[in-house]
Amino acid sequence: MGFSRRFYLFLYSPANILGCFLGLLGLGLFFVGLIKIYWFAIVAGLYSLGYLLAPANRRLDLKIDAQLDMAEILQALEALAKTVRKKKAAKEVVTLVDSIKESIIEILPFLAKQEGTPYDAHVIRQTALEYLPDMLETYLALPPAFARLHPMKDGKTATQIFIGQLQLLDGEMKKLAVDILKDDTEALIVHGNFLREKFQGSGQDWLG
Repeated sequence: MGFSRRFYLFLYSPANILGCFLGLLGLGLFFVGLIKIYWFAIVAGLYSLGYLLAPANRRLDLKIDAQLDMAEILQALEALAKTVRKKKAAKEVVTLVDSIKESIIEILPFLAKQEGTPYDAHVIRQTALEYLPDMLETYLALPPAFARLHPMKDGKTATQIFIGQLQLLDGEMKKLAVDILKDDTEALIVHGNFLREKFQGSGQDWLG
């Protein structure tokens, strides 16, 4: 991560925003004459207080253990979707995560029942266990103000870029569900390969 991005992540961080708010409050008290002596130290102290009091935006561990059985994976996916809602992500992010989750929940049990199936279920499991959790970890670790407001690739914000990635993943998972129901092995291979090439190892790649 370059210096420029680190600087903007700090600038938009909840700690810096709250610190600036309290610091400006201190400046306001100075300008109206309520504080005079040591005003600079008071303003600096208020900024530091806000910086320390702001909730930390720690990176979540959303990975799903590959050793879990089918029922546990489905429960973990439900918990993943709930976490996204609790973090108050953008409404469209929540909607798309729910949609992707529903596609995976629909597909995985079907594949588990097909003994000797020609379908490669590995890529679908990877979507549930790796691709989606990795993308969400990266997105939710961003300061909310940075994700919503700071222009990045092609002038789009991180939220806009992420929504585009989720829309792509959602569309591919829906295609896979249709391919499975139609017993279209050739289409499954094509869409499965696309998922691998597009999302494998893409924890931060979507940020550009």
